[in-house]
Amino acid sequence: MVIEHRQVVAMLGWAGRVFSAGELSGTLAGTSVSFDLSVFEIFAPLSVGGSVVLSPGSVLDLLVNPSFYEGVTLVNTVPSVVRELLAADAFPSGARTVNLAGEALSPGLVRDLYAHPVVEVVNNLYGPSEDTTYSTHAVTCVGDERTPIGVPVDGTSAYVLDGACGRFLWVRWGSCICRVRG
Repeated sequence: MVIEHRQVVAMLGWAGRVFSAGELSGTLAGTSVSFDLSVFEIFAPLSVGGSVVLSPGSVLDLLVNPSFYEGVTLVNTVPSVVRELLAADAFPSGARTVNLAGEALSPGLVRDLYAHPVVEVVNNLYGPSEDTTYSTHAVTCVGDERTPIGVPVDGTSAYVLDGACGRFLWVRWGSCICRVRG
């Protein structure tokens, strides 16, 4: 598998369109550079003039010293880690936006995040690293019974297959949705 520069450029263009400069102004980089989430954490804020707040180890460093991360405006991590931050009351005081990926996102965690006094937006991001970090994006809602995985990010397509993976049920390219019949 090879990820080309144009795929990173497409992902950064999408991020610059979807996330405001304010949201990206203090993005926490707490993921290993060996993990695909780090591509977003490092390059998305820099591409819009924002700052990267480097964590010496991982996002879990917030458990030890949450006050060090007061400039964080966006946390980009996996659901199990953000659950630990909430349980320890170690969520950054300025982080209005939360991006979650890499694991299934439960409606209960979405509710817990929106109940936090600073969180304004919880994004569910889905996708393998084969397409440069994310495939789909959804802004979550407190009342969702199931957390949606959303719509394709720029430069990608999403296909929903039947149970046997034999035929497409629907296909989405950019803003066009096509339902495939029988």
